[in-house]
Amino acid sequence: MTVDKVFVAKRVATKLRATEASVDAALVEATELMGDMIRGRVETKVSAVATDATMAKVAAAIAALAEARTAMVEAHAAADELRLRLGIRTRMD
Repeated sequence: MTVDKVFVAKRVATKLRATEASVDAALVEATELMGDMIRGRVETKVSAVATDATMAKVAAAIAALAEARTAMVEAHAAADELRLRLGIRTRMD
């Protein structure tokens, strides 16, 4: 049984784009969370010292998501190169 390379490549490309979109959505949520936390701290007049550890953790999560986004962009480029090496000329858009 021969598997159609184009069919498999399109399935993988669809999942790759969905993963990229998920990482972007998570980044949006995390940055909005940080903004809400800062606004909430100011509105409730809670000291910056009291919220610093929590905000640092959220900032670390944002940095990790940014790294994940970069990795996915690099994976996308590598997958596109592999597509060409496999002789698949069909665009995966």
